[in-house]
Amino acid sequence: MDLERGGVGNGSGSSPGERKDSGRAVLTLAYQSLGVVYGDLSTSPLYVYKNTYAEDIEHSEMNKDIYGVLSFVFWTLTLVPLLKYVLIVLRADDNGEGGTFALYSLLCRHAGVGFLPNGQLADEELSTYKKVDGGGAALPSGSVTAASTVKTPLELQRLLLILALIGTSMVIGDGVLTPAISVFSAVSGLELSMSKEQHKYVEVPVACLILVALFALQHYETHRVRFLFAPIVVTWLLCISMIGVYNIFHWNPHVYQALSPYYMYKFLKETQRRGWMSLGGILLCITGSEVMFADLGHFSQLSIQIAFTSMVYPSLILAYMGQAAYLSKHHIIESDYRIGFYVSVPVLAIAILAAVVGSHAIITGTFSIIKQCSALSCFPRVKIIHTSSKVHGQIYIPEINWVLMILCLAVTVSFRDTKRLGNASGLAVIAVMLVTTCLMSLVIVLCRHKSIFLAVYFIVFFGTIEALYFSASLVKFLEGAWVPIALSFIFMIIMYVWHYGTLKKYKFDIQNKVSIDWLLSLGPNLGIVRVRAIGLIHTELVSGIPAIVSHFVTNLPAFHQVLVFLCIKSVPVPYVRPEERFLVGRIGPKEYRVYRCIARYGYHDIHKDDLEFEDLVCSIAEFIRSGVSRPSAIAEQSEKDDDRMAVVAAGIRMCEEDADLGDEIGTLGGREIQSPVTRRKKKVRFMLPESPHMDANAREELQELMDAREAGMAFILGHANVRAKSGSGLIKRFVINVGYNFLRRNCRNPTYAVSVPHASTLEVGMVYDV
Repeated sequence: MDLERGGVGNGSGSSPGERKDSGRAVLTLAYQSLGVVYGDLSTSPLYVYKNTYAEDIEHSEMNKDIYGVLSFVFWTLTLVPLLKYVLIVLRADDNGEGGTFALYSLLCRHAGVGFLPNGQLADEELSTYKKVDGGGAALPSGSVTAASTVKTPLELQRLLLILALIGTSMVIGDGVLTPAISVFSAVSGLELSMSKEQHKYVEVPVACLILVALFALQHYETHRVRFLFAPIVVTWLLCISMIGVYNIFHWNPHVYQALSPYYMYKFLKETQRRGWMSLGGILLCITGSEVMFADLGHFSQLSIQIAFTSMVYPSLILAYMGQAAYLSKHHIIESDYRIGFYVSVPVLAIAILAAVVGSHAIITGTFSIIKQCSALSCFPRVKIIHTSSKVHGQIYIPEINWVLMILCLAVTVSFRDTKRLGNASGLAVIAVMLVTTCLMSLVIVLCRHKSIFLAVYFIVFFGTIEALYFSASLVKFLEGAWVPIALSFIFMIIMYVWHYGTLKKYKFDIQNKVSIDWLLSLGPNLGIVRVRAIGLIHTELVSGIPAIVSHFVTNLPAFHQVLVFLCIKSVPVPYVRPEERFLVGRIGPKEYRVYRCIARYGYHDIHKDDLEFEDLVCSIAEFIRSGVSRPSAIAEQSEKDDDRMAVVAAGIRMCEEDADLGDEIGTLGGREIQSPVTRRKKKVRFMLPESPHMDANAREELQELMDAREAGMAFILGHANVRAKSGSGLIKRFVINVGYNFLRRNCRNPTYAVSVPHASTLEVGMVYDV
């Protein structure tokens, strides 16, 4: 499946970081971003005032409390979403991608930290790996940066990993809590049309029914319904802003005075501890701000900035001012639950639709960040389904979807009110923002090469604001705030155990790999019979021979005519260009017919289906034809001079056509071979160029590769039984023997293992004492 990498509606197929949008395209993206990015943020007026006045402060006859709350809402919206995210954080993109793991990826590259110790010099030559200076210009590949000259302490590596895992786990928790509070608050509008006794029996079932329908529809191709998202959010924003203007002029035209920061000071001075605790409700006005940065790769920086400053920000300010104006003239409220949103803005139907749109956005955002974690060995492998063949980034993860639905329903049924749901959601939101602030301060120094005083100013200014809100939310631990902490703790343990076990397994492979000298000592036939076929040996190693080869040679009397050691690795970049995908090298002399191929993927790349194996063979063929000594080859030295790797773009192609078609392809000679890994009946032509300048040895080697490919491909996979070695501590034995092995048994197989036919697969078992 060849999906486009552009933003919504972008048909260029280029990566987002390289897209040069015209004015019309930017405005189109800005309009579309309203439905995808701002659904959650725009529905926050549904529950902010109701949660703020839940118990901490009372709605008195004086307007000081109303003005104080409005002043806090205004300046919070101005300083966090507008100043921090729109004007500063959006500029810290990773080749057009945003989010917690984009910042983590930037830091990993510039601070010399890797997810696994499999980095190579050739990876730094990738187009998307180039270091960027403070002005945004790519540095020369040979230049030395301050970050690259300092060896990163182990403590910093662990700190970066823990921060990334905390942010990710809180985003997953937000994926549970945001749909619950958004839908529940939208449905709460029914309370105005029935008595409270009847309402409490209707609200929860209706909210649960909407949530079940929301999660059940996630697997459908979202581009078919996403065209409705922007009109819904635009209608919603226009409704709340126009009603807000009406409430301002009708009830209290002087409410604009509350925009002065003096009312914040006055509010805290008079309410003291109760006012500080009410900040947990005010905090909810910025829920969804992180989505602006997380969805940066689907749109563009300018389009998101235009949408927020021209539509979202003024509409929200007018809506909150309108609510405050209404409440300032209605001091006597019959019931506490009637102080909510709908008493001043009676738009129930569009509110429910807007809540569904906002919930959909946070759920798909959760899928996206889990995909990134899985690609970087920080989350167990899950099944990823791309729901759109036209728009990159629209994915669906069945296991995560149903887990989120169960947790979301459990939280909704258990809490049954927006107060505790708001406490839980607020803590998750502000925790993610704190993580972003910490990572961003490191990016300012290590990646943008700015003054350390600028980074300190950034983290002190925004960190103080967010720490104030975080403390107010944490105080309500027993009143719902424990939920995101419990959820994030569970998901963080899962991610850390998976990453720890994967790292220990890789280090065991390195320590027990077979030297190339051992392979060369076996002779051209590897000491055994060579049968006509291609043997594809999967390994995690980027150099050396995996230990499973010695087990294979010991137990089987034959090897394949052509051997390919295939390593599928993730690199800390969002995308790898197709022409830079394969790093190909030769192991031993030419007559051995042993090759190494490293397929490199970014954390946002889509792993192709079985046709990737055809690209692999074509890249090896191009490597043979051109040779590693050509000037344009990017080479690196491994253990031996004969193990040189070169970036190879497939120049010799395998062309496919339906079995019932007999059209000739080009004028070059070729031989038809049947692909053993295709799911439908195809004919594949391996095109050998008729070049009189081709070396005779290279032509012979190509012919042998073609003959071996025609005979078929066998896939040799290692089956690891991982266990803690004797003498390990109790915690390590529990983590490896129980936790990691449980996750390995219950997670999905790797992508390459899914697409290979079982009849052509050989598994070689090994015990890993880590």
